[in-house]
Amino acid sequence: MSQTDRFELRVGDHCDPVRVGGDSLVVIAGPCVIESEESARKIASEMAKVCDEAGLPFVFKASFDKANRTAVDAFRGPGIDEGLAILKRIRTDFGLPVTTDIHRIDQAAQTAAVVDLLQIPAFLCRQTDLLLAAAETGVPVNIKKGQFQAPWDMTHALSKVRSVSDAGVMLTERGTSFGYNNLVVDMRSLAHMRALGVPVCFDATHSTQMPGGLGASSGGDRSMAPLLARAAVGAGVHAVFMEVHDDPENARSDSASQLRLSEMGPVLQSLAGLHELSPIRSGA
Repeated sequence: MSQTDRFELRVGDHCDPVRVGGDSLVVIAGPCVIESEESARKIASEMAKVCDEAGLPFVFKASFDKANRTAVDAFRGPGIDEGLAILKRIRTDFGLPVTTDIHRIDQAAQTAAVVDLLQIPAFLCRQTDLLLAAAETGVPVNIKKGQFQAPWDMTHALSKVRSVSDAGVMLTERGTSFGYNNLVVDMRSLAHMRALGVPVCFDATHSTQMPGGLGASSGGDRSMAPLLARAAVGAGVHAVFMEVHDDPENARSDSASQLRLSEMGPVLQSLAGLHELSPIRSGA
């Protein structure tokens, strides 16, 4: 069995499936949280266009509820019913695979009925019942590595999902806690998680976060996200995750780290070029 065969995970059955772990670098992107249907559709449409121009498969991502905001009065999103309705229309109207995150066991089945990939937030990557509930839906699962977690210890999260499902699972690196209010990315973690036999994604924008760095909200430095994404593609990843907004300074969540929609074309072109030299493609 080839490395590609061993890693491959299929996302989306209603359209041409996106294969995470094949020869193509997959882009998972969208706004941090659904602020309005108009904004979400605009971002989905434009990202689909620039990904197509770069020759990169695209999965749209947006959250219906940001349950882990720093402050109690921070904007969380439209909620599960309205949020999933918006994601369903984007999925149908644009013919795109979609993904979103869940935070509670009772959200798993309802969300899996709409999306093509269930995302487990980094803070919850060890929550056994949540991982099992996601796996039991039969939808592929993307587990974000906790900021507190060693990459090789993610084998335990994988075993929880695999104990009840063979639908597929992938891991996402999003930085590691480095003192207070800061993250650092150890590119070696990408190789360690690839060695666990699953597709690996790099979250370029959350890795620039400064958790709680602005007091009642997280800070960040979006200018570093393209640099980190290029490094990760060079190190060998199967997908890149990026939060993208048409007006990031006024975004209602992660305003300091989301990338500007109008600038995504050159970013994606550079990643596509680097992927041609990726150790994943060469079999290294």
